Amino acid sequence: MARKHIPLKQTQQGAVTLRTLLLVLTGSLLVTLLVAVFITSYGYFRDYVSDQLAGHARDGATAIGLSLSNAIDGRDPVASASLIDAVFDSGRYLSVSYLNHQGEQVAGRAMTLNKVAVPAWFRDLADLPLPVAEAEVVRGWSRLGTVQVISHPGRAYEDLWRITVGLTASTAVIGGIGLFAVFLLLRRTLRPLHALEDQAKALGQRDFRRRVSIKSTREINQVTDAMNRMADDLGQLFEGQAKLIQHLRRVNNEDSVTGLASRSAFDQRLKVEVESEEKAAPGILMLIQLADFSGYNQAYGRSEADRLLLRVATWIGEFVMQHAGSFAGRRTGAEFAIFLPGAMPADAGVWCRQLVTDLDGVYADLASPMDTAVHAGLARTLEGRGARDLMAAADEALRAAQSRAESGCHLADPEKDGHHNLETWRVIISQAIRRQALSLWLQPMVNEGRLMPVYHQVFSRIDSAEGALKAGTFVPMAERFGLISELDRLLVQRVLDRLKQSPDQPLAVSLGNASVASEAFRTDLLDQLRQAGSPARNLWVGISEQAIHHHRTAVGLLVRALGRLGVPVLVDRFGVGGVPFSYLRNLRFQALRIDNSFIHNIDTHEDNRFYLESVVAIAHSRGVKVFATGVETAAEYSVLCKLGIDGAMGYHLGRPFAADNQQTGD
Repeated sequence: MARKHIPLKQTQQGAVTLRTLLLVLTGSLLVTLLVAVFITSYGYFRDYVSDQLAGHARDGATAIGLSLSNAIDGRDPVASASLIDAVFDSGRYLSVSYLNHQGEQVAGRAMTLNKVAVPAWFRDLADLPLPVAEAEVVRGWSRLGTVQVISHPGRAYEDLWRITVGLTASTAVIGGIGLFAVFLLLRRTLRPLHALEDQAKALGQRDFRRRVSIKSTREINQVTDAMNRMADDLGQLFEGQAKLIQHLRRVNNEDSVTGLASRSAFDQRLKVEVESEEKAAPGILMLIQLADFSGYNQAYGRSEADRLLLRVATWIGEFVMQHAGSFAGRRTGAEFAIFLPGAMPADAGVWCRQLVTDLDGVYADLASPMDTAVHAGLARTLEGRGARDLMAAADEALRAAQSRAESGCHLADPEKDGHHNLETWRVIISQAIRRQALSLWLQPMVNEGRLMPVYHQVFSRIDSAEGALKAGTFVPMAERFGLISELDRLLVQRVLDRLKQSPDQPLAVSLGNASVASEAFRTDLLDQLRQAGSPARNLWVGISEQAIHHHRTAVGLLVRALGRLGVPVLVDRFGVGGVPFSYLRNLRFQALRIDNSFIHNIDTHEDNRFYLESVVAIAHSRGVKVFATGVETAAEYSVLCKLGIDGAMGYHLGRPFAADNQQTGD
C-alpha cells in the first residue's frame, strides 16, 4: 500500500525567537537589578538628606537656646526677637519659634515652602519629613520656655534631585551598555541557530543541499554537526531513490541495447497519441528496418550487432531531437519505429529519405563487404484509424519498400486526403492569433477526498470555419511554424482574465517547449502574472519534462521566478522526457503530472503500477504532489487511488467542457 502524503505544518506565525526570548529574559533581569540598585541608592540618599535636615534643625535649636539662656536675657521679648531674626536671616530655616510655658509665642519667624529649584512632582514624590527640633531656654534654675526650629528643606530637595538625576543617568548608561553587551553576546552565541533554522526549513522543503558551517558553543556545534550529517544522509537517500526510479523507468520502458523506448512502451504511447480524443493529431508513423540484419549478426557476432544497433539508435535519437514532440522505439531485431506528430506526408518523405541515406551509410561502413540496405514505411494518421491500424498500414508500406532491393521509403495511402497542407495551417493559426479566436475548454483534476476539483486543466481550441480545432491538432503545427509562443501568450492572458472573474476556481495551463526556451516569452509571462496580482497564485503552470531535458537553464530561471511570485509549477508529461529524477532536488516543483502512456491499462500493467507507486512515494517524501492524466476506466482510477495519487483527470472522471457556457463538451 502506498504511503499517505502528510502535508507539512505551515510556518508558525508570531512565534518568539530564542534570541528574543533570552534577550528579554536577561534584559529583564538586568533592568530589575538596576532598578533595585536605583531604589536602594535613592532610599539611602533620601534618608541621608533627611538626617542632615534633622541635624541642621537640632543644631539651630541648640544654638538659639543657649544664646537665649546665656548671652541674651530670654525674658526680654525684644532682645529675643532680635536674636531670632538674626539667626533666621543667616540660616536656612523654615520656622524658628520661641514659646513660653503657656505655649504662647514670645518671638518667632517663619516662611512658606515655595521657592525650591526642583520639579513639583519630584517634591511630592520625595516628600521629605520636616522634624521639629526643640531646645530649652533657662536662666539659672528657672525654665523660661522652649525654642522650636524647622530647617528649610529646599537645599535637601535640590541635593536629592541632583543625586537622583545622577543615579538615573548612570543607571540608564549602565543598563544600555549591559543590554547591548548581552545582545552582542547572544547574537554571537546563537548565530548558528539562524542558519540551523534556515537549514530546517530547507529540509522541510526537501532541499538537502544546505549546510551550516558557523561555530559557537560546544552544545550548539554538536547540534550543527548532527543536522549536517542528517542532511547528508537524507540527500544520499534521495539520490538512491532517484536512481532507483530512473532504473525502473529504463527497465520498464527502454530497450536495453539501444536506450530507445521498448516495443510495449512505444505502442502504449502511440495509442495515447493517436486514439486520445483530446490529443489525437495529424502525424506520420515511420517504420525502419535494416535488411539482412540476421546475416550481419551471424557474420560478425552479437557484440558487433549490438554495436550497430546502438549506432543506428544514436542517429535516430538525433533525428527525433530535431522534431518537437516526436518519439522513437525499437520494435524487434533491427526494426525501429518513429512517430512524428504534426508532420505532413511530403515533409515526412523528405526527412525519411535523408534518414534512410544516413543509416544506410552507417550500416554499409560496419557491414562491409556485405551488401546492405535500409527500408522505411510511412503511414499517416486518418480519421477513425487507431494505433493498431496505423501500425498495420506502416508495416504494409515497409513491406512495399522492401520489395525493392535498394534502400528507400514508401508511403501508405498516398491518394487519401489527410489534413490541411502546411500553408493552410499557417493561415489558420496566424488568423486565430490575430483575431484572438481562441476558446477555453476545461477538464477537472479530481481528488477522491475532495468535493471540488484540485484545478481545471485548460485546453485551447481555435474557432475556425470548420468548427473548433483541438489543441492536439494545431499545436504541433504552431510549434513547427514558431507560433507557439504567441498562442501561449494569448492563452495565459485569457486564463488570467477568467481567474479575475472566478478567483475560487484554480486553473492549469501547459506551456510549449519553445515558449519556455524563449527569454522574451518568459519575461512577458512574468509581467502578465505580476499585473494579475493575487489571482495568479491560483494558476498552475505546466512545463513538460522534455523542456526540462532540453532547456534546463531556461526552465530553472522560470521556475525560480514563478516561485517568487507564489505561482505553483508542475512537471507535465512526467516519465517520457528521459530526465534523471534528481532534478527535483534542484528545482522547486509543486507537482508531477504523469503522462497518459503510464496510466493506460495500469490496472493490468504490473511494471507501470510498481513504477508509479515508487514515483508517488519519492515525490511525497519531497513534498511534491502527483497527478495522473488519461484516466478512462474505473479500474484505472481505483488503482491510482490506492497508490495515493493526489489528483486524476480523464474522460472517466470528467470530459472537457466549454469555459464560457459550462456545458459538457465532446
